[in-house]
Amino acid sequence: MRRVLMMLALCVGAAGVQAAAAGGSDDVLAHGVRDGAAPAWAIAVASPPGWTRDCCTYAKAIGVDAVLYQGEWTGKPERVMVLNVWPRKLSTLADELAADRKQYLRRDPQGKATDIRIHNPHMPCQGVVYEGSDHVDDVVVFCDPGTASGIRLSWSMSFADGDPGKRPLLDAFMRVATDSGYQRYVALSAPKKP
Repeated sequence: MRRVLMMLALCVGAAGVQAAAAGGSDDVLAHGVRDGAAPAWAIAVASPPGWTRDCCTYAKAIGVDAVLYQGEWTGKPERVMVLNVWPRKLSTLADELAADRKQYLRRDPQGKATDIRIHNPHMPCQGVVYEGSDHVDDVVVFCDPGTASGIRLSWSMSFADGDPGKRPLLDAFMRVATDSGYQRYVALSAPKKP
Protein backbone atom coordinates (compact mmCIF):
# COMPACT_ATOMS: atom_id res chain seq x y z
CA MET A 1 0.00 0.00 0.00
CA ARG A 2 2.84 2.36 0.85
CA ARG A 3 4.26 1.85 -2.67
CA VAL A 4 0.87 2.62 -4.25
CA LEU A 5 0.59 5.85 -2.24
CA MET A 6 4.14 6.90 -3.12
CA MET A 7 3.46 6.24 -6.81
CA LEU A 8 0.22 8.23 -6.60
CA ALA A 9 2.01 11.16 -4.94
CA LEU A 10 4.52 11.21 -7.81
CA CYS A 11 1.70 10.90 -10.37
CA VAL A 12 -0.26 13.79 -8.84
CA GLY A 13 2.77 16.08 -9.03
CA ALA A 14 3.56 15.16 -12.62
CA ALA A 15 -0.07 15.34 -13.70
CA GLY A 16 -0.51 18.78 -12.15
CA VAL A 17 2.47 20.13 -14.07
CA GLN A 18 1.22 18.61 -17.32
CA ALA A 19 -2.33 19.88 -16.79
CA ALA A 20 -1.05 23.40 -16.17
CA ALA A 21 1.14 23.23 -19.25
CA ALA A 22 -1.73 21.93 -21.38
CA GLY A 23 -3.96 24.79 -20.27
CA GLY A 24 -7.03 22.56 -20.17
CA SER A 25 -8.92 20.92 -22.97
CA ASP A 26 -12.24 21.29 -24.74
CA ASP A 27 -12.41 17.59 -25.70
CA VAL A 28 -15.96 16.76 -24.59
CA LEU A 29 -16.00 13.13 -23.50
CA ALA A 30 -19.55 12.88 -22.15
CA HIS A 31 -22.61 15.07 -21.69
CA GLY A 32 -26.01 14.94 -20.07
CA VAL A 33 -29.35 16.69 -20.40
CA ARG A 34 -30.95 19.29 -18.15
CA ASP A 35 -32.27 17.70 -14.95
CA GLY A 36 -34.59 19.94 -12.93
CA ALA A 37 -32.63 23.03 -11.94
CA ALA A 38 -29.33 21.51 -13.10
CA PRO A 39 -28.37 22.64 -16.59
CA ALA A 40 -27.17 20.23 -19.26
CA TRP A 41 -23.56 19.34 -18.54
CA ALA A 42 -20.42 18.21 -20.36
CA ILE A 43 -17.18 16.77 -19.03
CA ALA A 44 -14.14 17.49 -21.15
CA VAL A 45 -10.69 15.93 -21.00
CA ALA A 46 -8.02 14.90 -23.46
CA SER A 47 -7.52 11.14 -23.70
CA PRO A 48 -4.11 9.76 -22.84
CA PRO A 49 -2.26 8.55 -25.96
CA GLY A 50 -3.39 5.05 -26.96
CA TRP A 51 -6.62 5.12 -24.92
CA THR A 52 -10.05 4.73 -26.55
CA ARG A 53 -12.91 7.08 -25.57
CA ASP A 54 -16.42 5.70 -25.25
CA CYS A 55 -19.56 7.36 -23.97
CA CYS A 56 -22.25 5.67 -25.94
CA THR A 57 -21.58 1.98 -26.56
CA TYR A 58 -19.72 0.13 -23.80
CA ALA A 59 -20.21 2.89 -21.22
CA LYS A 60 -23.96 2.90 -21.75
CA ALA A 61 -24.06 -0.91 -21.62
CA ILE A 62 -22.49 -0.93 -18.12
CA GLY A 63 -24.47 2.09 -16.88
CA VAL A 64 -21.78 4.76 -16.66
CA ASP A 65 -21.27 8.07 -18.45
CA ALA A 66 -17.94 7.29 -20.16
CA VAL A 67 -15.01 4.91 -20.16
CA LEU A 68 -11.44 5.18 -21.35
CA TYR A 69 -9.65 1.91 -22.12
CA GLN A 70 -6.65 0.48 -23.98
CA GLY A 71 -6.74 -2.26 -26.60
CA GLU A 72 -9.92 -4.23 -27.17
CA TRP A 73 -12.91 -3.84 -24.86
CA THR A 74 -13.01 -6.90 -22.58
CA GLY A 75 -15.87 -5.94 -20.28
CA LYS A 76 -13.60 -6.50 -17.26
CA PRO A 77 -13.34 -3.53 -14.87
CA GLU A 78 -9.58 -3.68 -14.39
CA ARG A 79 -7.45 -1.13 -16.25
CA VAL A 80 -10.53 0.88 -17.36
CA MET A 81 -11.09 4.52 -16.38
CA VAL A 82 -14.75 5.07 -15.54
CA LEU A 83 -16.57 8.42 -15.43
CA ASN A 84 -19.77 8.70 -13.38
CA VAL A 85 -21.85 11.88 -13.14
CA TRP A 86 -24.86 12.27 -10.82
CA PRO A 87 -27.14 15.03 -9.49
CA ARG A 88 -25.77 16.64 -6.32
CA LYS A 89 -27.52 15.33 -3.24
CA LEU A 90 -25.01 15.39 -0.41
CA SER A 91 -23.99 18.80 0.90
CA THR A 92 -20.21 18.56 0.43
CA LEU A 93 -17.57 16.74 -1.57
CA ALA A 94 -16.21 15.34 1.72
CA ASP A 95 -19.67 13.84 2.37
CA GLU A 96 -19.56 12.11 -1.05
CA LEU A 97 -16.14 10.64 -0.22
CA ALA A 98 -17.28 9.54 3.27
CA ALA A 99 -20.40 7.84 1.88
CA ASP A 100 -18.33 6.00 -0.73
CA ARG A 101 -15.75 4.92 1.86
CA LYS A 102 -18.51 3.65 4.18
CA GLN A 103 -20.12 1.65 1.37
CA TYR A 104 -16.77 0.18 0.25
CA LEU A 105 -15.74 -0.87 3.76
CA ARG A 106 -19.19 -2.34 4.40
CA ARG A 107 -18.71 -4.57 1.32
CA ASP A 108 -15.10 -5.38 2.27
CA PRO A 109 -14.50 -5.02 6.03
CA GLN A 110 -10.89 -6.19 5.56
CA GLY A 111 -10.22 -3.51 2.94
CA LYS A 112 -8.24 -0.34 3.58
CA ALA A 113 -9.00 3.21 2.46
CA THR A 114 -6.39 5.95 2.21
CA ASP A 115 -7.07 9.55 1.15
CA ILE A 116 -4.92 11.09 -1.57
CA ARG A 117 -4.45 14.73 -2.49
CA ILE A 118 -5.68 15.80 -5.90
CA HIS A 119 -4.96 19.12 -7.62
CA ASN A 120 -7.38 19.74 -10.45
CA PRO A 121 -7.08 23.42 -11.51
CA HIS A 122 -10.64 23.39 -12.91
CA MET A 123 -12.61 22.25 -9.84
CA PRO A 124 -12.14 20.90 -6.30
CA CYS A 125 -11.43 17.16 -6.20
CA GLN A 126 -10.65 14.61 -3.49
CA GLY A 127 -9.33 11.10 -3.95
CA VAL A 128 -9.08 7.78 -2.17
CA VAL A 129 -7.22 4.52 -2.76
CA TYR A 130 -9.03 1.36 -1.72
CA GLU A 131 -6.90 -1.70 -1.11
CA GLY A 132 -9.25 -4.67 -1.28
CA SER A 133 -8.87 -7.98 0.51
CA ASP A 134 -9.42 -9.49 -2.97
CA HIS A 135 -6.02 -8.02 -4.03
CA VAL A 136 -7.70 -5.54 -6.35
CA ASP A 137 -6.95 -1.86 -5.75
CA ASP A 138 -9.33 0.94 -6.70
CA VAL A 139 -8.46 4.58 -7.18
CA VAL A 140 -11.42 6.98 -7.03
CA VAL A 141 -11.42 10.75 -7.50
CA PHE A 142 -14.56 12.77 -6.67
CA CYS A 143 -14.95 16.27 -8.14
CA ASP A 144 -17.37 19.13 -7.56
CA PRO A 145 -17.94 21.51 -10.51
CA GLY A 146 -19.87 23.90 -8.22
CA THR A 147 -23.41 24.41 -6.97
CA ALA A 148 -24.62 25.98 -10.22
CA SER A 149 -23.70 22.82 -12.15
CA GLY A 150 -26.14 20.71 -10.13
CA ILE A 151 -23.83 17.69 -10.45
CA ARG A 152 -20.87 15.89 -8.98
CA LEU A 153 -18.62 13.42 -10.77
CA SER A 154 -16.07 10.73 -10.15
CA TRP A 155 -13.30 9.01 -12.02
CA SER A 156 -12.35 5.50 -10.93
CA MET A 157 -10.04 2.71 -12.02
CA SER A 158 -9.33 -0.78 -10.69
CA PHE A 159 -6.13 -2.74 -11.09
CA ALA A 160 -4.67 -5.96 -9.73
CA ASP A 161 -2.44 -5.42 -6.71
CA GLY A 162 0.56 -6.96 -8.46
CA ASP A 163 -0.08 -5.47 -11.92
CA PRO A 164 3.37 -4.82 -13.47
CA GLY A 165 1.88 -1.97 -15.56
CA LYS A 166 0.51 -0.15 -12.51
CA ARG A 167 2.78 2.91 -12.79
CA PRO A 168 1.80 3.94 -16.34
CA LEU A 169 -1.85 3.19 -15.53
CA LEU A 170 -1.72 5.48 -12.50
CA ASP A 171 0.10 8.18 -14.50
CA ALA A 172 -2.61 8.11 -17.17
CA PHE A 173 -5.42 8.03 -14.61
CA MET A 174 -4.04 11.00 -12.66
CA ARG A 175 -3.64 13.05 -15.85
CA VAL A 176 -7.30 12.46 -16.64
CA ALA A 177 -8.51 13.13 -13.08
CA THR A 178 -6.50 16.33 -12.73
CA ASP A 179 -7.29 17.75 -16.16
CA SER A 180 -11.03 17.01 -16.38
CA GLY A 181 -13.21 20.07 -16.68
CA TYR A 182 -16.91 20.86 -16.47
CA GLN A 183 -18.82 22.85 -19.10
CA ARG A 184 -22.46 23.72 -19.58
CA TYR A 185 -23.54 21.67 -22.53
CA VAL A 186 -25.17 23.28 -25.52
CA ALA A 187 -26.18 20.86 -28.25
CA LEU A 188 -25.30 21.95 -31.73
CA SER A 189 -28.45 22.30 -33.79
CA ALA A 190 -28.63 20.82 -37.24
CA PRO A 191 -28.32 23.36 -40.07
CA LYS A 192 -31.68 24.53 -41.37
CA LYS A 193 -32.66 23.35 -44.80
CA PRO A 194 -33.25 26.12 -47.34
